[in-house]
Amino acid sequence: MDGELLFSILGVLVLLVLSALFSGSETALTAVSRARLHQLERRGMRRAARVNRLIARPERLIGTILLGNNLVNILASALATSVLIALFGKAGVAYATMIMTALVVIFAEVLPKTYALNRPNRTALAAAPLISPIVTALGPVTDLIQAVVRGLLALFGAIMRGKDEIADASEELRGALALHARDGAMVKSDRDMLDGILDLSDVEVSEIMIHRKNMVMMDADRPAGDIAKELLATPYSRVPLWQGDMDNIIGILHAKDLLRAISAAQNDAAAAPGLRSLLRAPWFVPETTSLIAQLNAFRARREHFALVVDEYGALMGMVTLEDILEEIVGDISDEHDVSRSAAVRREAGGSYMVDGVVTVRDLNRDFDWELPEDDAATIAGLVIHIARRIPDIGERFELEDFSFEVMRRLRNQITAVRIRPPKATN
Repeated sequence: MDGELLFSILGVLVLLVLSALFSGSETALTAVSRARLHQLERRGMRRAARVNRLIARPERLIGTILLGNNLVNILASALATSVLIALFGKAGVAYATMIMTALVVIFAEVLPKTYALNRPNRTALAAAPLISPIVTALGPVTDLIQAVVRGLLALFGAIMRGKDEIADASEELRGALALHARDGAMVKSDRDMLDGILDLSDVEVSEIMIHRKNMVMMDADRPAGDIAKELLATPYSRVPLWQGDMDNIIGILHAKDLLRAISAAQNDAAAAPGLRSLLRAPWFVPETTSLIAQLNAFRARREHFALVVDEYGALMGMVTLEDILEEIVGDISDEHDVSRSAAVRREAGGSYMVDGVVTVRDLNRDFDWELPEDDAATIAGLVIHIARRIPDIGERFELEDFSFEVMRRLRNQITAVRIRPPKATN
């Protein structure tokens, strides 16, 4: 009798170890970083490949683990009950219930799951060789159970999620970036760059283009000497030339082409090319083109400059390769650029004086605000959208706890807005 009791006690301990294995494996394999394991598999780690195969079929994996865990827990409880009944009689049932509940909760559930939750990758790699054959052995039983479950759910009108209903990968990446940034594991500049890359498919060129009002354009009918002097006096390397009407762009004059022509004219005035022959064909793109599409087009054509037109063919503005790159890496300033700090000035009390042409996207990126970006590209446009008209100087508006006050206006254009964010103090 003593030998049987000892064997039963050892059996209970072994079953508790197996229960802990199932519980820890379940937590580790569901919390494991799939990206990290995928990278380890690419580097040739076999255990990572085994983990990836297991989590590729989550229903079978979880079903097998739950089946195995329940089997060992029930068997352990049955053995413990028989041992304690033999020792204490009918009271052994109550003792077995209390003891096994404590042992299962502490040593077979909380302890292994806590460890696995804190070290999911390491635990998953260690448990995969043990769990994999169990999944293979119990897989057919698990599949049968899943079929029964699906049938029962179908009777109540519940449809299981199909494989085609996969979460948007970009949204998962955005959530991961926000989570790491909140936890302090990622610096803001890195997060902004990665967010900028993810935004390339959602942002249109009309949202970042230089508006035609701010473009430097020249009349092609002016004397060539005047055009050359004006181009060389600007900080830009490319300037559109129009004829008759500003919407009629006939070509793009590149400063390098002009300098080559001037150099040729110094050597041989008769062989110097005319100004019209130096013009490059303009490239027009729709305002609805996404930034990723425009970036790919720039790379394919080996161009850095495009003119933006609306659906009627009217000139809206221009976009450059630098404009798109700034959406990823932030403001790129050289000796000719106006610093963004001059367009956004912090005031006492926490408010900001912002030029009307500053984009909403730039403000959200610089200050971690969440102003709506779909309604308008610039802060002046956002104020007009809120007001539903062109407001007068001194008018104030509220949006999502932000306060906007029109400070300057030039004819129908809002040129300066004071913004008070929610956390600003008086």
